[in-house]
Amino acid sequence: MLPYIGRRLLATLPVMTVVAVVVFMLLRLTTGDPAAIIAGDNATSQDVAAIRSKLGLDRPIVQQFVIWVGSVLRGDLGESFFFKKQVSELIAERVEPTLALATCTLLLAVTLAVPLGVLAAWRRGTWIDRGVMGLSVLGFSVPVFVIGYVLIYLVAIQLGWLPVQGYQRLADGFAGFIQRLILPSIALAIIYVALIARITRTSVLEVLNADHVRTARAKGLGDLTVLFRHVLRNAAVPIVTVIGLGVALLIGGVVVTESVFSIPGLGRLTVDAVLARDYPTVQAVILLFSVVYVLINLVVDLSYTFLDPRIRY
Repeated sequence: MLPYIGRRLLATLPVMTVVAVVVFMLLRLTTGDPAAIIAGDNATSQDVAAIRSKLGLDRPIVQQFVIWVGSVLRGDLGESFFFKKQVSELIAERVEPTLALATCTLLLAVTLAVPLGVLAAWRRGTWIDRGVMGLSVLGFSVPVFVIGYVLIYLVAIQLGWLPVQGYQRLADGFAGFIQRLILPSIALAIIYVALIARITRTSVLEVLNADHVRTARAKGLGDLTVLFRHVLRNAAVPIVTVIGLGVALLIGGVVVTESVFSIPGLGRLTVDAVLARDYPTVQAVILLFSVVYVLINLVVDLSYTFLDPRIRY
């Protein structure tokens, strides 16, 4: 297992290198000058040139990239152009809201989607199956920001059950913490539930038609025993796969959801940094998201060996 983990970690290095190059080049090729934004509307060309020189933006792109990579390898993510703070400090301040939102969304989505998918497969062709699949199609078709604004209008404004926007840290009280996470978690989880439920249904249906399931039923085993012991265990690999791959969808959704609900997390930080052409912050946050996604895929791959021992050989 350890050599396998080592090989997978080494394989992530080329991926992270490509991500770093692409992000760095895209930021430099897009329109907009950070120096001009910092200088303001009334600045002269000399003022802008002085700021560019101070930030090192007047150097060749290759040189800028080498300097940035060298700093990252030393653990220095640089200083934000816009916020005038170390990027590592900004990330440390904003990571709790994003982590809380992602965790609540993941727990909510998996808790709802897997049982719904199993139920739809178990009652294939009934109104339950058609209802679950219809809701899945609808949930996957509606953008997350539309769902967010509808929830804000109905639940927060019209009914007044929950706060409209904002975030309260866990250290300041659990009640306020969870109240401000319910709406954004539901808005983000709906798309995720739709994806997992469909894959769960397909995977369970495939196993239900397998020979070993028919044999188990022929032996007189009860429905619940067949479902939990023979069906779900063998259908787990595709379900775990889509949960891991859905993290990319979750990361993208966090950026939109945090903006809609005014949550001061990494997603909101990314939007603010992009609008301000804050190169160091955007580069660091996207690199962090990439590392998280690669590590989660590694964990998913390792889980295969426990769910299906045949994969070890």
